[in-house]
Amino acid sequence: MLYAIISEDTPGTLDKRLATRPAHLERLTALQDAGRLVLAGPHPAIDSADPGDAGFSGSLVVAEFASLHEAQAWADADPYMTAGVYAQVNVKPFKKVLP
Repeated sequence: MLYAIISEDTPGTLDKRLATRPAHLERLTALQDAGRLVLAGPHPAIDSADPGDAGFSGSLVVAEFASLHEAQAWADADPYMTAGVYAQVNVKPFKKVLP
């Protein structure tokens, strides 16, 4: 089943986010290589594709997992979580309708 992993950043953690990004992307690439990643990306903190020093307010990942428990465990182990970038992460079942 698909799950949406909706993360909110801790304010003032752009430097931590940038430093941890390679490890974060490595895990996403593994999901993609396994054919389980639907989409992933950050939420810019301002209305701009390149928010510069404004940074990001969180992230969204939609991916396939065997269960809600597995999706939550994957989210909890994200390098952004362990580095303190994410203040909060919500994991919800997701039903893709379009496209």
